[in-house]
Amino acid sequence: MRYPAWKYLLILVVLVVSTLYALPSLYPDEPAVQISGAKAGTQIDQSIIQKAEQILQSENIASHDNSFTNNAALLRLDTSEAQLKAKEALRRGLGDDYVVALNLAPTTPEWLQKIGAKPMKLGLDLRGGVHFLLEVDMDKAISQRMETSATDLRRQLRDNKLKFNSLSLNNNTITLQFANNADRDAVMDFLRRNGNEYTQQAVATTEGSSLRLNYTDVRKQEIQSYAVNQNLTTLRNRINELGVAEALVQTQGSNRIVVELPGVQDTAEAKRVLGRTANLEFRLVSDLNDQYIDPYTGQATGTVPPGTEAFAFESLDSGRQLLLNRSRILTGERVQNASSGFSQDTGGAEVNITLDAAGGKLMADATRNAVGKRMAVLFIENKQRISYVTDENGTQTEVRTPYTESVVINAATIQAVLGSQFRITGLDSPQEASELALMLRAGALAAPMYFVEERVIGPSLGQENIDKGVLSTQIGFILVAIWMVVFFRLFGLIANFALVFNLAMILTVMSWIGASLTLPGIAGIVITIGMAVDANVLICERIREEIKWGASPKQAIVAGYDRAYNTIFDSNLTTFLVAFILFAIGTGPIKGFAVTLMIGIVCSMFTAITVTRAIVQIIYGKKRNLKKLSI
Repeated sequence: MRYPAWKYLLILVVLVVSTLYALPSLYPDEPAVQISGAKAGTQIDQSIIQKAEQILQSENIASHDNSFTNNAALLRLDTSEAQLKAKEALRRGLGDDYVVALNLAPTTPEWLQKIGAKPMKLGLDLRGGVHFLLEVDMDKAISQRMETSATDLRRQLRDNKLKFNSLSLNNNTITLQFANNADRDAVMDFLRRNGNEYTQQAVATTEGSSLRLNYTDVRKQEIQSYAVNQNLTTLRNRINELGVAEALVQTQGSNRIVVELPGVQDTAEAKRVLGRTANLEFRLVSDLNDQYIDPYTGQATGTVPPGTEAFAFESLDSGRQLLLNRSRILTGERVQNASSGFSQDTGGAEVNITLDAAGGKLMADATRNAVGKRMAVLFIENKQRISYVTDENGTQTEVRTPYTESVVINAATIQAVLGSQFRITGLDSPQEASELALMLRAGALAAPMYFVEERVIGPSLGQENIDKGVLSTQIGFILVAIWMVVFFRLFGLIANFALVFNLAMILTVMSWIGASLTLPGIAGIVITIGMAVDANVLICERIREEIKWGASPKQAIVAGYDRAYNTIFDSNLTTFLVAFILFAIGTGPIKGFAVTLMIGIVCSMFTAITVTRAIVQIIYGKKRNLKKLSI
């Protein structure tokens, strides 16, 4: 009986590491409220914590161990009820410049945090989590699409040489003015032959013939369905960018989306990124900009000419404006990829953008005859202003008023014809550039969304699930341990030690890879315990058989481990393949079960064969006159 020294060393290292990195799972998180800036570049300092503490004191809400880290303030509360009250009080007291979000603060000792040890994430069914209910603004979805349709219709009529005097859009109605009925009839016939997505209403006016176009009911339903589905896809992409595991994103009703985030470490960031309905528009600066923008004040003088719009330049508080053409070159929907970085010319933050093929063509067509002119990047963000109205009974009601902020973040001279790749500069901070790139990569929202509800998912039910899951694991472990000791004596005791080691390894690996433990995952651990013991049962029975056939105790040990290995490996491999298939095609709870089972199989192979073999070697390897085994 010989066993290489490197295997002892490997087992010792794995044992120490597994023990250390499994310890944080014994320290549960506690409810907390996190405060961060509404914009990525907003700085949070110690004064915000002091102001938040004063607000909580005025509401008789106790907090403790408040901290400031990673440009966010974290206030710890005693109970989930106090957490919800604190969130409402802080949101009212701090205003719209800050995001107040629910969070869970770790209680892991500092010395474990320094070595990178962190508790295993729990799924929504165990830990609970944050639940967001967002409502898609369907009216805005239709108005945005109508603006695009009006621009496309103007271009189509000109390309097909159809005559019209003017085209205007008001209250989601496109109005076309014609010189005579023949021109109007030609356009009506063209629209019927090309999509027929409008209801047409011919009107006779003193100025000549006119035509009013509205979307048909079928077209409106298509737009609304697309808006919900596109927003659903975009939210999933943004959550993937945030790295949230086991997240749930699904529709509720015709215009609402549910987002459930278990185990997130920064709910404020999640809320800010999910809630931002920002988009980009690329427009040319109007040739009349210098005539209508005062060079001293930077403000537009008088009424801006038709076909142009004045927007804030560089920031809302700068006091400067820029006059842009109303027609857009393209929007953020054409962005295929975006990454943040630093400009080599100025050293400031920038976003490098890659457009899709259609966007590259639109950009090239627009800039081909605009070399020497300026192109502006318009940043548009839909927000909600929250206010509180007190009725006659003294009850406060929350009132949400949507509004739009539009800022020109960059206006540069076009040096050459642009294509699919270019960059945006002039951003306030690297954080703002990084967040803008994230949203552009994730895709544009088809319509604005607003938070209707935010709450914690079942913390009491989650704790009950945890208690029952732990109890079932303990009962299963104890019964298996007793059975092993009764039937296999010392070898059974060695197998039980390997089981404990196996559980520690599973917890360590799951915390390392960021996997979330769910109720099905606990079932996977219980099954793993059974499979790990099954391997030791095979080994022990094989050793017994070798002894019956006349082998010496040491020969029986060596033969038992060697000859049982192939059977153990084959059975575990087939189970691993089944678990992998479940992970590949399953969703939600099925994936949680499959992940835990795959990790458990790999760990049990190591502990049931390598670890137990090393312990047996330590006990029996040095004995020269070994005549009997405790098996």
